[in-house]
Amino acid sequence: MALPVNINELINGRTVEWERIEFKKGWNRVAVLHTICAFANDFNNWGGGYIIIGIKEKNGLPVLPPEGLPLLKIDAIQKELIELCNRLRPPYFPVAEPVNFQGKNILIIWVPGGTYRPYKCPEKFSKGASYLPYIRRYSTTKKANTGEEQELLSMANRIPFDDQTNHHAEITDLNLTLIQAHLAEIKSDLLEETKNLPFSELCRRMNTAEGPDEYLKPKNVGLLFFNDDPKRFFRGAQIDVVEFQDDVGDRFTEKIFTGPIQNQVRSALNYINSSIITESVRKVPQKAEAVRFFNYPYGAVEEALVNAVYHRSYQDDSPVEVRVFPNRIEILSYPGPVPPLGMDNLMRRKVTARKCRNRRIGDFLKELYLAEGRGTGFPKIRRTLEANGSPGPIFETDEERTYFLTTLHIHPESQVSGQVAGPVRGPVRGPVELTDIQYKILLECSTKPLSAKEITGRIGLASKSGNVKRALAMLRKNEYLSYTIPEKPGSRLQKYRITKKGLKIINEARQQ
Repeated sequence: MALPVNINELINGRTVEWERIEFKKGWNRVAVLHTICAFANDFNNWGGGYIIIGIKEKNGLPVLPPEGLPLLKIDAIQKELIELCNRLRPPYFPVAEPVNFQGKNILIIWVPGGTYRPYKCPEKFSKGASYLPYIRRYSTTKKANTGEEQELLSMANRIPFDDQTNHHAEITDLNLTLIQAHLAEIKSDLLEETKNLPFSELCRRMNTAEGPDEYLKPKNVGLLFFNDDPKRFFRGAQIDVVEFQDDVGDRFTEKIFTGPIQNQVRSALNYINSSIITESVRKVPQKAEAVRFFNYPYGAVEEALVNAVYHRSYQDDSPVEVRVFPNRIEILSYPGPVPPLGMDNLMRRKVTARKCRNRRIGDFLKELYLAEGRGTGFPKIRRTLEANGSPGPIFETDEERTYFLTTLHIHPESQVSGQVAGPVRGPVRGPVELTDIQYKILLECSTKPLSAKEITGRIGLASKSGNVKRALAMLRKNEYLSYTIPEKPGSRLQKYRITKKGLKIINEARQQ
């Protein structure tokens, strides 16, 4: 029974982080059960993990060539595995596949993050043994302490959205051709089996569908990757590339990318690479080689856009926006980062993000080499910009983590409209510098409180709601606007009212 991954890439740690792979030279049923329990609990929403039996490990890495297992031993392990997994509370059954790797037989156990966590298993195989929850802490399986067990309990009804079953879709909404194209691209042995495998069983193998035969439903991640039009189910599942001719935003062109999200990313990146990114050459006196640089290095743009698609919420109706200004590119997604990341630590050189919002989306993007390992996005963006001689990136969110904004500034020697690029500033209103959009919002709210939708319609930016959201966040942060229902920031009845501080700005601007 083939797995929907490339086995060689998996074992060499190219598409799955080492922390999610456990190598075992031989069979140890207690240790394996504890690790299955830990991967099923998926404490950090990483997407579970893989146990590879028949390969020795050293310092967490595989020792190759593999030791291997006799075929009779593999058969016995698979039978015992069923009995073991019935000991889990609630029962949980991973996917096991015997594989011939480098001439040796090994067994790979795929343990996706479970639906009914928290899971517990016996500490040891003896009468009266305690049932305990296990979790992964980096590359180690350990018992959950009291605080971690409480957090597991709080996660019981919080299956990541991308891994949830979609009850408004049908299994036929998943496209076999798209699935086969994916398996072919990642070189999975499962591709060959799709010729004779029932479609329902294929979707179960891919973990893109769940439920009994009479009510088999696709998961959200399956609809995002293997449906021709995910916007049918997720209104904001698109990427908007908006090119502004000025910094105010009055003149712009817009290109929208839809379809399966992996195709959106590739199409948007191809467009940016061909239409926006340019290379410059500078001759250096007394040197044969010229210095070459880009206005924006492709690697930094790619990483920032993929991060936005990977970490955004698909429950939010707002698209991912790439806003190209004369001197910078802004990549905006909603909502903001998952704690502990926030506005106070995003700009640190070393940032550690323990939890993920979309555990399955990340797996698919990594298999397609569109995303790398966890926590590598910020460092890669910084390295790529530094290598190009570009200014450092700016990562922003607000106190409520309602948005995430990455700003990449143009290379200082790149030309904009015949001039060397420099900061483009918005209009100054009184003692405080505001953009036109921010000032217009203050004017509209100076007569009566307005909702975000009303504000967007009044200033004529219905197709650029991201500009409004960011402007509202800035105006609230600086206490120019306040909520009408401060105790419920996300209320559908929420409106914005101008403060005395905001009125003062308007009055001073009118007197000039």
